[in-house]
Amino acid sequence: MKSIGIASGKGGVGKTTVATNLACALAKANHRVMLVDGDLGLANVQLALGIHAKFNLGHYIRGEKPLSEVVITTPSGLKVVAGTSGDGALADLNPQKLSAVMTDLIGSCGPLDFLIFDAAAGVSSNVIPLLKLCDQALIVVRDDPSSIADCYGIIKILKNEHDYEATLLLANGVESENEGANLHARVNSACNKFLSTNVHYLGHVVEDSTVKESAKKYKPIVEAFPSAKASVNFRALAKAIASI
Repeated sequence: MKSIGIASGKGGVGKTTVATNLACALAKANHRVMLVDGDLGLANVQLALGIHAKFNLGHYIRGEKPLSEVVITTPSGLKVVAGTSGDGALADLNPQKLSAVMTDLIGSCGPLDFLIFDAAAGVSSNVIPLLKLCDQALIVVRDDPSSIADCYGIIKILKNEHDYEATLLLANGVESENEGANLHARVNSACNKFLSTNVHYLGHVVEDSTVKESAKKYKPIVEAFPSAKASVNFRALAKAIASI
């Protein structure tokens, strides 16, 4: 099993869209996948997937429900653990408790090929400990100064404070494959120069109006608009991450 934490330096860059569509694309490619909403304060994976979760990660963390009652299986075969919204106590869960919970989750989730965590945006107290537990951290970045700066900030913390280098970059909302590659080159150049590390480029997702349309339908774009350019990108990303 490969565990992947998906994060972004700031909100609004499409992190949850990436997490849900990448997970769905992997499941549609016959991989065994579980998607865990790791945002313990403002969770929205279940909205993006259009599913209703009777129980969520909070029930599991508090010991109220076993994992078997928290996991939902979608029609595509994707297993989902919904997160919690508006629960300040869970949002401020200390890193030690979070690490213990996530380690237990990884050990008890059954036979899987991929375990994907949709982390909270930014560098809150829960984000870095969650990413450290994962085999790979996938950072979603857009081509704007604040997104790039915050993306670099996450990579810097992981490298300098935790010696974590299994970091991948995904360029989201770009106009072309070339623009995505150039964005990665700029981020990687800064990481190489100032952090003495390289960030692997997973790929890109183009700016596509059907992404918003799929959100209005409460469906991943790979299901709502399978022939859309962004859907083609997500299937390519799934293939790329399965080959690493």
